[in-house]
Amino acid sequence: MKNQLKKCITEALRQLEQQSLIALDVSPDVQIERTRDATHGDYACNIALVLAKTAKRKPRELAEQIVQVIPDDDIIKNIEIAGPGFINFFLCADAAQLVVSTVLKEAEQYGRSVIGKNQRVQIEFVSANPTGPLHVGHGRGAAYGAALANLLSWAGFNVHREYYVNDAGRQMNILAVSVWLRYLELCGEAVAFPSNGYKGDYVFDIAATVHRNYREEFRCAPTVIFEGLPADATPDGLGDKEAHIDGIIERAGKILDGSFQIMLDTALEAILDDIKQDLKEFGVEYDEWFSERSLTESGLVQDGITSLKKAGHTYEKEGNLWFASSRFGDEKDRVIVRENGTPTYFASDIAYHLNKIRRGYDQIIDVLGADHHGYMARVKASLAALSFNPDTLEILLVQFAILYRGNERVQMSTRSGEFVTLRELRTDVGNDAARFFYVLRKCEQHMDFDLELAKSQSNDNPVYYIQYAHARICSVFRQLDEKIIDYNQKQGLGNRRLLTEPHEQVLMSSLSKFPEVVESAARNHEPHQIAHYLRELANHFHTYYNAHQFITDQEALRDARLSLILATKQVIANGLTILGVSAPESM
Repeated sequence: MKNQLKKCITEALRQLEQQSLIALDVSPDVQIERTRDATHGDYACNIALVLAKTAKRKPRELAEQIVQVIPDDDIIKNIEIAGPGFINFFLCADAAQLVVSTVLKEAEQYGRSVIGKNQRVQIEFVSANPTGPLHVGHGRGAAYGAALANLLSWAGFNVHREYYVNDAGRQMNILAVSVWLRYLELCGEAVAFPSNGYKGDYVFDIAATVHRNYREEFRCAPTVIFEGLPADATPDGLGDKEAHIDGIIERAGKILDGSFQIMLDTALEAILDDIKQDLKEFGVEYDEWFSERSLTESGLVQDGITSLKKAGHTYEKEGNLWFASSRFGDEKDRVIVRENGTPTYFASDIAYHLNKIRRGYDQIIDVLGADHHGYMARVKASLAALSFNPDTLEILLVQFAILYRGNERVQMSTRSGEFVTLRELRTDVGNDAARFFYVLRKCEQHMDFDLELAKSQSNDNPVYYIQYAHARICSVFRQLDEKIIDYNQKQGLGNRRLLTEPHEQVLMSSLSKFPEVVESAARNHEPHQIAHYLRELANHFHTYYNAHQFITDQEALRDARLSLILATKQVIANGLTILGVSAPESM
């Protein structure tokens, strides 16, 4: 409905421009809003107020000119001008019923929009370090990022989904030595495993793969590794776990030489394959898995550093090379090259975003964990320092999800906790519940995930309630087949004027809002708007189902009602598709 009225206003403006009554430099952004007061009509448009200055007209005078050339449309009963120049539309009595025809005609395309104008958007999400399996915190970022990408695609953006693989740097080196030390244990060596090493069972599995493939080729005595290194941290607060693990990394590099890469690559391949499988099973797919290592190999890290130097935004202090990011809004300056000549993680981040910019995206979106709050200013500062528009980048922070089983909080602080991995969560509640519950709230809001509620088959479980509405409609059509009753869609649409019951009016009004919700959710990057809309739509349907019979003896009314619920089924399916949730035909 809104899009139809928007087309009418756009056509009227085009007519005025052709008649040289107004001159517009750019195509105006026409906004149509539902009125809060029915006495002001069904919809209102403020375009005359927006364009008055450009058109050199008084708003009300411009509104009168626009109304005079608005083309005739079957859905418009009357148009009035209110206040300083608002254009109010009063719709025909059967206008709401037209949505049934529109939905059934457009089917899977209903709700899609062109507001994105095919702008190229790159969205990076999850991007967990490949040092272990995905946990439930990553799950929320995955569900939100995937739903946002789908939503933007529905709104007409050209979306590129990307996972940034942190396959270089200190954390990967810690993983590599963790695997090597577990490998040495499999060789029969007694190793004092570092407190800062990766201790998960998966590290043993990777070490076993190395041992299977290379037998004892990389075996050495622990004394050769640990002798002379800084002491590890102890329970009484002595020692330095960071210096200790860094010492092991340096010693391992010398002992293993080129074979250190075997440890790293074996671990990377195993964990990354596990992450890819986990996300694929969760319904999350990517267009590209971008390697951090490639930034160094291609020279882009050095390119970014050199560019900052040439622009005069770096300085040396205490042997480190600093980026003067505080000049561009960051709270403090940042080290980009350490005293030993090694670029920092931030240097790689600068290079990665420089790469994104050079790929020509109109918008770049990073979906990150809430612990990256301080990351926003420094990355934007680097873009500004390199003479790029920092507003091209938007960083969306996703808060951690807290799991509950009823009123009891599920502990997740260690691997001994009841839930740690995303896979364990999916196994317990299923993909659909996990995907839906993860996007029920704004990404920046904390969320409580009730495991018992997510598994329950009750009206209190929103995903069940919505899916049940879809399945219930499917069951109505199965009843038709069982009773050998034909459904005539053409006749049903021809008799949509019979849909006059209050429940039917409410349901049709709700269906007409779906394209508006998609556009609003896309503009604000809020997939939860779709989830809440579907919950409301399902409620309208269930209320209608409980109040009226669909398979009546009155053939015309029966086909009209069946057309209405079939349109409802389609909109539910479209909304669930955006969220990455299935629409079952039976439950």
